[in-house]
Formats: sequence, structure tokens, C-alpha cells
Amino acid sequence: MTTKDYYEILGVSRDASPDEIKRAYRRLAMELHPDRNPDRHDAEERFKELSEAYAVLSDPDKRRRYDRFGPDGVRGAGPTIDPSIFEEIFGGRTGFGGLEDLFESLFGAGRPGGTSRTRARRGDSLIYRLEIDFDEAVRGTEVKLRIPRSVSCDACEGSGAAPGGIEPCRTCRGMGQVVSQVGFMRIAQTCPACGGRRHVVRRPCTECGGSGRREVERPVTVKVPAGVDTGTRLRIRGEGEGGWRGGPPGDLFVEISVRPHENLARDGADVHSQLEVSFADLVLGTECEVPGLDGPETVRVPPGTEPGTTIRLKGRGIPRLGGRGRGDHIVHVVARPPARLDRRERELWQQLRELEKERRERAGEGDGGLFGRVRDMFGGD
Repeated sequence: MTTKDYYEILGVSRDASPDEIKRAYRRLAMELHPDRNPDRHDAEERFKELSEAYAVLSDPDKRRRYDRFGPDGVRGAGPTIDPSIFEEIFGGRTGFGGLEDLFESLFGAGRPGGTSRTRARRGDSLIYRLEIDFDEAVRGTEVKLRIPRSVSCDACEGSGAAPGGIEPCRTCRGMGQVVSQVGFMRIAQTCPACGGRRHVVRRPCTECGGSGRREVERPVTVKVPAGVDTGTRLRIRGEGEGGWRGGPPGDLFVEISVRPHENLARDGADVHSQLEVSFADLVLGTECEVPGLDGPETVRVPPGTEPGTTIRLKGRGIPRLGGRGRGDHIVHVVARPPARLDRRERELWQQLRELEKERRERAGEGDGGLFGRVRDMFGGD
């Protein structure tokens, strides 16, 4: 134990408050930390003294004994590492790669082998983008894919070694850690020779070249349910990359992209289509066929239907995922005037206009009626 004055080491007065002591320690710890002073041979010793001083003066009981009896009153009180101080000084990180890594480096985090690298690890997941036709999305389909992936080598069972090619690590003697003395601290670190695995490969596996992994292309059957849409993601468990050191494989995610339909537009579980009719059909009514998901659909246009009217065919849309029924087929009624009129057609339209005019005059109406609405819509005179 040093005989120096702890107050002097921290640069505070003997009546300094706990906050003043903490601030002084924070400032000096940042200044004197060995990682920040690699060229100073006394950096570790100075940091040790600073830690000893703070360990005593930050503890009310130890500080009282120190003030009364001097260093003899607290002999045996080892330095204390205050995690909150390191958190404040280094923003949650230290020169060891982070607060968690600091304690793992110092004490091995209580794990056998001192590292998580010896643990089995789940394989990575894969994403495959699958494009299907509109009809396949509506009815569902089954697709066979060949997915390249990395799996554990069967010959060496993922060890990367030929039979008898594994030996205990001589550097760490099979412990996975090496322990060194740095000043007053014993630091346990992952063995640099074996990476914490406790063994080394002397003769690599000839099948995988010592990697413990090999590339394979295995067929996968993907069942695409009815009602999927662009952006739907299907999860196939266990068909991703193989696990590490005996860990389970990852999953395969199939992301769906649906090609557009020639005549139908999709909106969730509903589909939309367009039906073109003549003005005579709007006035007199008609029945027409439109393309549907299950074949041609018969649509009845009632007499006097306005242009732009929608007709809903219930339950004739796309199946909802999970079997919760189907959407609707919505037909948009569109009427367009003929592009060309022969002489007879023009005479008939003129007669119709005269009849409409007479009817409005008798009824005292304005310039409305079917012919007027048609004229207004298309800018006619």
C-alpha cells in the first residue's frame, strides 16, 4: 500500500465532498488510463494509485478510518473499479472495446474458456425473391427451388480437422484463456492461438479445407398459399445456412413478387376491371361479360346507369390469406362516344337531340337529360 496522501493523489482537499472526489477521479482516470498512455512506463502504477485512492475516499467508512488512522486504518482495502465511473468517462466504452468487454477481459466473465466463441451458433437465414404469375398468387402454387447454402462439413462434423487432426492448444493448455499479471490485476484473455476453442487443428479436413463448411445446392419445395401479394414473405424453417459447431440451421425467407394481370388490377383482396358500353346500353340497360378470376363474369347494367358507376360482384375477388373468405370484383362502367359516325348514325343522334329538347320543354326542364349530359361531358355543341 502506498504511503502517499490519497487526497493529494486525487488533487482534492480533505473536506472535499463525494461529488468533488468523483469528479476528480473521473478527470484523472481519463488522463491516466494506461490505454491512453502507451508510451509512459509508469502509467499502470499511477492508475493503480489513483484507483486505490478512490477506493478509500469514495467509501464513507473507509474514508473515516483513513482520516483517523492514516493508511494503516485501511490496509488491505483493494482498489475498486466503479462501472458507473467508466460508463461516464468513456461513454459506455473503454480501451478494452466496451464496458462488457472490459470485465470479460479482466475476469473472463465467469465463462468456461472465457469466450462465447466456443458455443454452438445458429446458422444465418437466407432470403430468396420469387416472382409468380397473378393467377398463381390467386390460387396458390407449389414451386421447387434450388438454394445454394453453406452447411457443416459431414466429413469432419464441422471441426475442420481430419481424423486425429485435433490437438489440445499448447498455448493455453486447453483452457481457452491465457492469464497475465498487469500491475495489481490478473487479466484473463481469450487465447490468441486457439481463439478460445481450447484446441488447434494440426491436420485440416481434406473435404472442406479446414473451414468446417461446404457449399451445397439442395432442392426446396415452397408451398405458396392462395391470396399472397407482392411483399408477402414466407418462412421455411431450417432451410437457411447450416449452424456452427453443432448449432441449428437458419431459416429460408421467400419474398413474393406478383406479375400484373392483363385486365385486372388488385387492391388487397378486391380486384377491379373496366367495362366499356355504349350510351344506348346506359339508357336501355344490357348484360355483358367481363374477364374474372374464375372465368368470364356476367354483369347486368340496369337501364339509366350513369357513366362511372361501379358494380360490385360479391365474393368474386381474391382469397384472403388464412382462409377468411374472398374479396369482391368491382366493375367500373365506362361509356365513350363513337369516334366516327356515318350519315345514318348522325341523323339518328340529331333526332335524339330534338326529342330530348322537346321533352325538356314540355317538362319545363333546363338543358339537361341524357343528351345534354353526354354533350357536357365531351365538350360538344
